[in-house]
Amino acid sequence: MTKSQPSSRLSGFYQKSVAERVALVADWAALTVAEQAVLADGLSIGQADKMIENVIGRHALPLGIGTNFLINNRDYLIPMVVEEPSIVAAVSYAARVVRSGGGFRTGSTEPIMIAQIQLLDVPDALAAEAAILDAKPQLLAQADTSPSITARGGGPVDIIVRQLPQTPTGPMLIVHLLFDTRDAMGANAINTAAETIAPTLERVSGGRALLRILSNLTDQRRAWATVTIPAESFTTDTLVGAEVIENIAHANAFAVADPYRAATHNKGIFNGIDAVALATGNDWRAIEAGAHAYAARDGQYRALTDWHVIHDQANQQAPLLSGRLELPLAVGIVGGATRAHPVAQVALKILNIQSARELSEVMAAVGLAQNLAALRALVTDGIQRGHMALHARQIAVAAGAAGDAVERIALQLVQEGQIRVERARQLMATDPA
Repeated sequence: MTKSQPSSRLSGFYQKSVAERVALVADWAALTVAEQAVLADGLSIGQADKMIENVIGRHALPLGIGTNFLINNRDYLIPMVVEEPSIVAAVSYAARVVRSGGGFRTGSTEPIMIAQIQLLDVPDALAAEAAILDAKPQLLAQADTSPSITARGGGPVDIIVRQLPQTPTGPMLIVHLLFDTRDAMGANAINTAAETIAPTLERVSGGRALLRILSNLTDQRRAWATVTIPAESFTTDTLVGAEVIENIAHANAFAVADPYRAATHNKGIFNGIDAVALATGNDWRAIEAGAHAYAARDGQYRALTDWHVIHDQANQQAPLLSGRLELPLAVGIVGGATRAHPVAQVALKILNIQSARELSEVMAAVGLAQNLAALRALVTDGIQRGHMALHARQIAVAAGAAGDAVERIALQLVQEGQIRVERARQLMATDPA
């Protein structure tokens, strides 16, 4: 953008009409009239028919905007596609709290993906490993199969050999091809490269190549986000900030130690990350598979986050809450649905990102914010209070409310504390409209 970036701190954004929100975001991202129309019309049936097989229709989900994000001293509005109430509100609240500590700090590794070639019936595993490593220059040259990625500075970068001496069907030799995919997620590129080098690997090793496929455990392609937040940012009329952040640390420790808690803890992180992946046309299933495997990398499934309290008693400073999320994040801004889906294109324009690495860092910040919001709710009012209030509108719709009646019925349900379909139907029967 040529103009200076406005603040993402949009007070009262949720109170505005849809048209007013669209106008604000359109001004933010310099959306054309056609791009604004895409937000309402989405994917045409003709476009859908070209994306997947056997198309019979479209399945729509809400597209919302996470506000208040300050990442590496730059403001972002975050497009999020999700069906669950409270997620967008929670992440926007957490991002506002994080601003009090200077916002998110993020980083990422180079976008290195891994392709695996499985070699069976290798007569001498040690000799085969040595021969494969000797042939590395030839293999890397053969694996350079994507001119567009090579032109952007990417391509194959290394060959690693792993021996699996004991599996349920016998020993195997596994070759990892490391491939820099630049701004693409890269699945098609590295799968092509793996298939291309498989015959050479068979000849060099004396074995038989079976699987030639990427790994979604992209531990060479990670992103992280960190925050430091003053305790007073959590202080309210009824809450002491220092106690809140101590309890957040205790809650995170529970998820580090116990896989039953960790599963729900990490699911909350993906409430945010998946929503951004969907909005931008990225593969949320691949992201989750890799991250959950990464969470169990030491043999036990654990929390992906680290929250702890920093005390500076020597200088009599108030305590700070420090948080960090690091995980594999293989995402792209070119190719696939990111360019085929018109809503994904508009979402990327709203984000105004310049690289796949930047997108992965934004996702990490969103995941950390979502986790903070959930932990803060859990250690204070409980998760249901805010969630059910926002859920009331869905209950009203399920009971048959439409138009202005939705808000009237939802408000009454919240005031009564009876957020149930049966009560909503009773209220519908007496609604003046």
